[in-house]
Amino acid sequence: MATLVLQPDSISEKFGPHLSTSTGMRLDPGVVPDRVVETHCCFCGQQCGIQLLVKHNQVIGYEPWYAFPFNKGKLCPKGVKRYLQGAHPDRLLHAYKRDATSPHGFSPIPYEEAIQKVADEIGRIQNAHGPSAFASLSGASLTTEKTYLMGKFARVCLKTPYTDYNGRLCMVSAGAGNKKAFGIDRAANPWNDILRTEVVWISGANIAECAPITTDYVWQARENGAKIIVVDPRITPLARTCDLFLPIKPGRDVALFNGILHLMIKNDWIDHSFIEKYTQGFDKTAANVADWTPELTARVTGIAEKGILKAAELWGRARTSFLMHARGIEHSSHGVQNVLGAINMVLASGRIGRENCGYATITGQANGQGGREHGQKCDQLPGMRDISNPEHRAYVASVWQVDPADLPQAGVDAYEIIRKIDRGEIRGLLSISFNPIVSLPDNNFVRRALEKLEFYAAIDFFLNDTARFADIVLPGSLQEEDEGVVATAEGRVVKINKAIDCPGEAREDWRIIQDIAHALKRPHGFNFHSPREIFEELRIASKGGLADYFGVTYEKIERQHGVFWPCLSEEDTGTHRLFEPGTWNPIAKGNGPFYFPDGKARFNVATYTPPAEEVDTDYPLMLTTGRVISHFLSGTQTRRIGPLVDQCPEPYIEVHPMLAGKLGLKQGDWATLESRRGAVTLKAQVVNTIRPDTIFIPYHWAGKQSVNQLTISAQDPISHIPEYKVCAVRLRKADAPHSGAT
Repeated sequence: MATLVLQPDSISEKFGPHLSTSTGMRLDPGVVPDRVVETHCCFCGQQCGIQLLVKHNQVIGYEPWYAFPFNKGKLCPKGVKRYLQGAHPDRLLHAYKRDATSPHGFSPIPYEEAIQKVADEIGRIQNAHGPSAFASLSGASLTTEKTYLMGKFARVCLKTPYTDYNGRLCMVSAGAGNKKAFGIDRAANPWNDILRTEVVWISGANIAECAPITTDYVWQARENGAKIIVVDPRITPLARTCDLFLPIKPGRDVALFNGILHLMIKNDWIDHSFIEKYTQGFDKTAANVADWTPELTARVTGIAEKGILKAAELWGRARTSFLMHARGIEHSSHGVQNVLGAINMVLASGRIGRENCGYATITGQANGQGGREHGQKCDQLPGMRDISNPEHRAYVASVWQVDPADLPQAGVDAYEIIRKIDRGEIRGLLSISFNPIVSLPDNNFVRRALEKLEFYAAIDFFLNDTARFADIVLPGSLQEEDEGVVATAEGRVVKINKAIDCPGEAREDWRIIQDIAHALKRPHGFNFHSPREIFEELRIASKGGLADYFGVTYEKIERQHGVFWPCLSEEDTGTHRLFEPGTWNPIAKGNGPFYFPDGKARFNVATYTPPAEEVDTDYPLMLTTGRVISHFLSGTQTRRIGPLVDQCPEPYIEVHPMLAGKLGLKQGDWATLESRRGAVTLKAQVVNTIRPDTIFIPYHWAGKQSVNQLTISAQDPISHIPEYKVCAVRLRKADAPHSGAT
């Protein structure tokens, strides 16, 4: 059962005389939970199982959920401390309006008045300038029910094409590459296939800090004899114990993949039978990599030839293998090409679609997978349907009971929405669980654009950094205050269970969206009474699409500890591993395992181009960005959890000793890093674990501490993901910033 109600005797028997929350806090003997709720962590795409301890409508601690198969009770520091945010004094308990007379800039107003103000402003702007003058931006940590509702709200209620989500900053390069190669956008394998593979290749993924429980899978593979290859500009924690580390220059990943494939072909380390039977396009891809000799690959990537040769041999000769990557190769102006290069290596090996062989993209956000499946993305309708496809539009319109002609066409990506705001084409904005002033690149430009809005409303549970620009702030819900589903990095649909009610005047996010629709007097399609009702409509809307959830039910999820989609019927248990020969899919219809009509995967020519901004004499260093284990994304939640702040209280500039010596920098010195867009002054952290030509700064902080003041807004032409992982910078020693400057 999702919720287990324990009687006092069973509590004492289960927990002993003192209830420990495994956080160092010991509760008094009389403080025992009313309920133990099985649910999932609110942070990354692993969605580890966790049990929340609840008393008097407050989460007071947690216990491991050993039965959940992915993490089997294990949690990272964020999971252990995640419950501490619930009682934070910053929690929004009321709606607020901008108020210049208030010392805080905002004053509380009744919830109903705030909703009406939002509706009035949407109506005013759209009546004066048309439906497209108003936009929405939403978050990929929302449940799938909410992401579905936001896509429907934009298209049916607002009738605007301009809606997108912060998954644009996360998984879209991987998604585009997967669709081009496999015909479907989902991790191909359950993580169990990592355990007994011979080689694990990890590119651009600091999994020890960004996906810690995945580290355990890699360690178990190593204990079983696997060789571990890590590709990164930094010696990340996992790289310290790997078999082969390749210190690549940021932004050069496709060159490495092409160089490895070149050696695979040269040494005949390819699976000719698999290529012939299950793929198309190999000859063109082989011709493309013919010039990528070890010498050229080394020169472009900055990796020694011997490392390239060793990596090719380990990968090429293996009988089983598993390749995974994350934002390190995807946050690029050629991120899709990077992904296609990685997939070409996998397809040439023939090691996919069978046990202990596979390929996966490591999802960053809680629902980064589910968020892009059911209409939250600017060009998609539920079920991963294409909004520009007349048949797809007609089917979804029939579910929504609207005329297909009334559905807007595809809009633009999240950053282009900001550009349209800057140009005055979009005059109003509604956001939910999105913090672009911290998370978007070149955020000084983002700030200037947001200041031009005629009206901005934000929905969140804390006043995030972007919501400080809002005219109206609506108090939304924490994960534990609602129920719904999310799709994990494995493609496993799991259930978030409600543990407590929203405090004060806060509301579940789906209620807020529907309240706005009703205040606009546009209630059609927004009369749901529960997340379950939304999910039941989603099941029908997704039926027959690539992301087919029709056979997924709340009951089946709990019975199976999750359901791997696609799941085509109520009798279907789900698709545990994609691309196995003989596995049915609605596109190939038995003709082959891949999601094209002929059932064959596609090799794609992966073209190398340098980063959008190369180093020069004025800006001679490369900047790359990433996460630390104790913080998450823009820090809205983790910067409010004391023990996590204590682990990493502020950002820093990571610099190699050789570079530090040239600049006269010592550990803890203040230093200023500048790009063509901005500057940041932070303390230097001198380490041997980074390339001497590369600087690293974590990105979880706002204001003068935000590294996204420096990053470039160049985007991939296919996925439109920004190039966070490389831009040109210069570094100098500095004085301590003035008090309050950081």
